[in-house]
Amino acid sequence: MLDFRLQVFYAVAKRLNFTKASAELHISQPAVTKHIKELEAEYKTTLFERSGNKKILLTAAGEMLLQYADQLLNLYRELEFDMSLLVKQHKGILRLGASTTVAQYVIPPVLALFHKKFRDIQVQLITGNTEEIEQALLNKEIETGIIEGVSRNPQIKYEEYFQDELVLVSAGNSPAFKKGTIKPEELKNYPLLMREPGSGTLDVIAHALKPHHIKLADLQTEMQLGSTESIKSYLLHSNCLAFLSIHAILKELKNNECHIIDIKGLSIERPFYFIQPHGQPSSLAEVFIRFAKTHKGQL
Repeated sequence: MLDFRLQVFYAVAKRLNFTKASAELHISQPAVTKHIKELEAEYKTTLFERSGNKKILLTAAGEMLLQYADQLLNLYRELEFDMSLLVKQHKGILRLGASTTVAQYVIPPVLALFHKKFRDIQVQLITGNTEEIEQALLNKEIETGIIEGVSRNPQIKYEEYFQDELVLVSAGNSPAFKKGTIKPEELKNYPLLMREPGSGTLDVIAHALKPHHIKLADLQTEMQLGSTESIKSYLLHSNCLAFLSIHAILKELKNNECHIIDIKGLSIERPFYFIQPHGQPSSLAEVFIRFAKTHKGQL
């Protein structure tokens, strides 16, 4: 069993907040503090330091311990998963749905690893926007799905997978890039490429802009396109801007084909979710979800 103090440290280090860590672990805040102090005494060093406004930061020792904790937690998850596989052999067809960004940029490496380990499980992947994947689940066309967005259908069980970040992007030769940073209200001054209605990405953008009193209708939407790839292709041949997943533009950033424009006081993070019907999950869906969680470090 993994040292619980290390799990406490990991929760605090990831969130940089004792209160949030205590809520996540279902223990009191004094208990969190006690576990951290025990670790600091054991390693004879300070793991966190306080900055202004009661914020905490990792020390150099804390950064090192976080790297090892990450590795140990992943190893422990793999051990637990592999031990459970000894009990039961799995085979059959898994019908999986994924929203567009997930299907194109996130899940393929995990599917390749999954296929190597589970040769007797045939995966059938369907793609669509978030709304379409949710509907496919309700229609029993898939056993489980992975989506983006802030959707909350009471007929569906949502389980967080990991966090993604949406960034504002321009082509490498765009005049907008010369500015580097803009204020949220300046978004209204630029032509934007957007996803279609029903897209989880579109929902997340609308939700993030709301505190800045900006509606999607206030923006200059040049065109709505049905996939990230079509937005990227259009973007690289125009002076438009677009909000895209950081996972979708890694190659273009490396080749200087596009650039990120910072928005002052605005960052857009969104979780990807596993979705399933309420009740007992299918055994193959459960195997895949556990495997995907264990191997999210490959993303």
